[in-house]
Amino acid sequence: MAALSISRAWEESKAILAHDGRLIASVALALVSLPVAVSGLIDPKGMSGSGSVWGDALVLLASLLALAGQLAIIRLALGPSITVGAAITHGLRRVPVYLLSAILIVFVLLILAIPFAVVLSLSGVPMEAETIPMTPTTVVLLLLFLAVVFWLAVRMLMTAPVASAEHAGPIAIIRRSWVLTTGHWGRLLGFLLIFFIGAIIVLLAIGTLTGVVAQILLGPVEAMSPSALLVALVGAVANAAVTALFAVMLARIYAQLAGGADVQASVPISGT
Repeated sequence: MAALSISRAWEESKAILAHDGRLIASVALALVSLPVAVSGLIDPKGMSGSGSVWGDALVLLASLLALAGQLAIIRLALGPSITVGAAITHGLRRVPVYLLSAILIVFVLLILAIPFAVVLSLSGVPMEAETIPMTPTTVVLLLLFLAVVFWLAVRMLMTAPVASAEHAGPIAIIRRSWVLTTGHWGRLLGFLLIFFIGAIIVLLAIGTLTGVVAQILLGPVEAMSPSALLVALVGAVANAAVTALFAVMLARIYAQLAGGADVQASVPISGT
């Protein structure tokens, strides 16, 4: 079992961002910021409030491009040298197989949810109701299922780096992530919690502040309005920064867990 140091991954990530920040930013802006900004301008409320099929399709396309961006950034962060264009092409090419692995993981979660649903139904909880009543049994089972989700999420944390770094199919990606994360669940969970709590706080703060400023200066945030454009642009850049940092961290964690095989432990010298 390979050793894992989150602090070492952080130091390597900072060095890579300082050395190749422009290259990584180019990928993040092209595949994360631009689609997110466009979808935010057209549909400020997202898929939950668009009310149109094409609006939801645009948000879905932005999500797929963001996945490609994540895979491309991981490729840049792992080395060896590669151009930005080649990294983007690589990310787009690996999205389908990565997406299939994610669908398989969701399918497994749905299967794991069946026993919980059965127990709730046998306990007399109306499963067909729009809002499930929060009885003590319901709360306990939901917490248990949430624990299962967190456990599986950590074991599948290396799927993106594996999909980007290795020529593996969906099932092989899942198996490889399982092997790589064995014995490191606690540290990886700590990394996930710290990163996502920090990211949520930062993104919420930026979004709230931008929304208030936009309404004061430009009016209500509505589709195709100047205020929606401002909110979308700021939010897109913030999302791109978070996505890039997370992708680089995943790459450097993968480099440690993979034992240095076929990955570059030092700062990669990327192409232009």
